[in-house]
Amino acid sequence: MSTRIGALAVVLAATTALSACAGRNDRPQLAYEERPVDLLYNAGYQRLERERWLDAVAYFQEVERQHPYSEWSRRAILMQMYAFYRQGRYQDAIAAADRFIQLYPGSPSASYAFYMKGVCYFEQIVDVGRDQAATGQALLALRDVARRYPDTPYAADALIKIDMVNDQLAGKEMAIGRWYQRQEQPLAAINRYRTVIDNEEFQRTSHTPEALYRLVELYLTLGLDEEATRNGAVLGHNYPGSRWYQDAYVLLTNDGQRPGVEPEGEREGWLRRLIPG
Repeated sequence: MSTRIGALAVVLAATTALSACAGRNDRPQLAYEERPVDLLYNAGYQRLERERWLDAVAYFQEVERQHPYSEWSRRAILMQMYAFYRQGRYQDAIAAADRFIQLYPGSPSASYAFYMKGVCYFEQIVDVGRDQAATGQALLALRDVARRYPDTPYAADALIKIDMVNDQLAGKEMAIGRWYQRQEQPLAAINRYRTVIDNEEFQRTSHTPEALYRLVELYLTLGLDEEATRNGAVLGHNYPGSRWYQDAYVLLTNDGQRPGVEPEGEREGWLRRLIPG
């Protein structure tokens, strides 16, 4: 992924002729001094190539400070964003992206800034047992990319990441539902599992078969045989070869119910046709 993300940074830099070196010092001397903008920018780019991210940022910030609102400054903000991202300083990278978007909303490179913002949130997603604030922010930012720039490679990658984010959010609902179920709070657990079933985006995730099985399990516990059978039928129609339907089939038959579909190899059902992939 870093190769793709870095591609635009390289292209942006390549559009500028590297007309001179900024000197041989390993550390930039950044006491304020009027210097040609191309020397400052090229010095920062050379540090970027050497993966000296902090030094690169310092030079690009100097470009922005000495030559605000210039074409060089525009490029320098993008380079700062990329350098911060490569350091793992996501909040700084997001701040640089936001600054670029605010200053240059009509720039062709704005799509890259929006995309990088989404990637920074995406890479901060943690396991489902922890707070999912970054997951929600990633979803909003990636949707923004797909909506604003639908015909770009950024949108195509954003859509893939959106599916991954939705899987994460559905997994969080499942984890909470299982916790309620262990605590013998079936109604609270059912609400969480129903969220996975009823949310159109969550239906695309890998958690749907288990959510249907858990509903069968809980409805049987509550004596709601009709509801259990109905959810078992949906599970069997769409995922007849899954282990979740095999387990649900056993539960239903042991309870005296007669599921209409026996467990078998995978086949395509209505939900699978509506939701490809």
